[in-house]
Amino acid sequence: MTSNSICPPGTPPAERVRPSVGRIVHYVSHGTPPGADGTQAFPSKCRAAVIADVYSADNPHPDPEVVVDWDGGEWVALAVLNPSGVFFNDACHDEQIKQGGTWHWPARGGA
Repeated sequence: MTSNSICPPGTPPAERVRPSVGRIVHYVSHGTPPGADGTQAFPSKCRAAVIADVYSADNPHPDPEVVVDWDGGEWVALAVLNPSGVFFNDACHDEQIKQGGTWHWPARGGA
């Protein structure tokens, strides 16, 4: 879970694509903390992830501190695919900043 239990402001609800179980999204890894020289051994990076659950008013997040939109879609449970293995994490939707510990939709390729 991210260190913040409230999602950053994002796309207006009417314009959002609704997440659903089984959809592929990008999870942004945290990376390692910056060292004294400001560099990171492992920088934050987008990883493929599969949505395992979508939290909503009818399916609340297990942590009561997490704020879930009435219509859901901001917080999801993910199976994150890393080169070294799979891990499971809850993540908040963030299309704007794409900070570590959040998810966003993959960019669409041009035709």
